[in-house]
Amino acid sequence: MPSRFAPGEAPMCVALLTYANLSARLKISREAARSLARRRRLPRSRSDDGKALVSVDLSALRYTPRPRKGRRADPVDASMTKIEALEPFPFRWSRNGAPDSYSDAFSSREPVSTSLENALEIGAFKAEIARLEDVAAAYRAVFERERERADRLAVELTQAAAETTAANAWAARLEDEVTALRNDRRPGEAIAGYAARRLGHLAASIVQADRAARTR
Repeated sequence: MPSRFAPGEAPMCVALLTYANLSARLKISREAARSLARRRRLPRSRSDDGKALVSVDLSALRYTPRPRKGRRADPVDASMTKIEALEPFPFRWSRNGAPDSYSDAFSSREPVSTSLENALEIGAFKAEIARLEDVAAAYRAVFERERERADRLAVELTQAAAETTAANAWAARLEDEVTALRNDRRPGEAIAGYAARRLGHLAASIVQADRAARTR
């Protein structure tokens, strides 16, 4: 739409700028550009990619940044910045921070697919979380089985070590008996009688040890 102006006046040079472009043109921060747009009640809209745009008359816009004071950032301004970033449609703000016209704001609402995209992303994240939980449960079950198997193997190794120790003890005892059979013979005693006596002692020892082992 062509702009109207009185004779003798220069035509308005209106441009649609993002807050980043406005801050770069005025050499101020983005927060200062947002605050300036609210104070000046500059018309706002949205670009095709969802970015906020402000309509600025470059020929009339003059801004002198105030010297910074050593104070904390206003929490209200910070909250308003977050709200503006999440707005699905443009508002024109008044001085008290409220929209000038709710009907205008809703009538200029543009279709936004952000909510649908966010819902799809959340659904994908939930599906991935469920898949990872299933994988973790499967690994946990495998770990439990392997731990039980390791416990059984430890018990079997302990039993095998005890049996090996007992077998070594019996082997040493048999060697002692054989040595005694060869060397410890009464004078005048026949070899056959001495061997029978030693074998009887050895058999009695084996039977006694076997009974002791069964009662354990």
